[in-house]
Amino acid sequence: MKKCLVFLLLAGCGFRPMFTGNDADIYVAPISGINGIDLRNSLNAKFGGRHDASARYTLTVNLGEPTTQYKALERTGDATWQQVSMTAHFELVCDGEKIASGREVAAESYTFVRYLVAANASYNNAVKNIITVLADKISVRAMASAADYEKEQARK
Repeated sequence: MKKCLVFLLLAGCGFRPMFTGNDADIYVAPISGINGIDLRNSLNAKFGGRHDASARYTLTVNLGEPTTQYKALERTGDATWQQVSMTAHFELVCDGEKIASGREVAAESYTFVRYLVAANASYNNAVKNIITVLADKISVRAMASAADYEKEQARK
């Protein structure tokens, strides 16, 4: 009953979900590096699959290298926590016209232990989580910008 009430309220207000299951016609240009490949795959999944260079929109992303910072130190001076962060600059183009650009940053802390394998696993998991967050942020901004651009073009 509650679900029906919420649906009826949202149906009357003009609310239209951004992610309706339709593919966004956005081509994600190749992004350099291993992390760039993962980010591109995540973005393609958000946009409903791979699109070729003939897509209406082209998204170009420049992904920076991960930077690490110590967050917690023991009395001995050994690090126990580190934070890794990554920055992505993006640009969305339609018909040769830049319609959106921006910068997104994501960071995550992870346990830094003395055992090399465990430390590398913690670091790699943190980087994968950051890539997921960056893909979420960039895809929402790109889809919102594309929707705004479509509305603007329809008014002309």
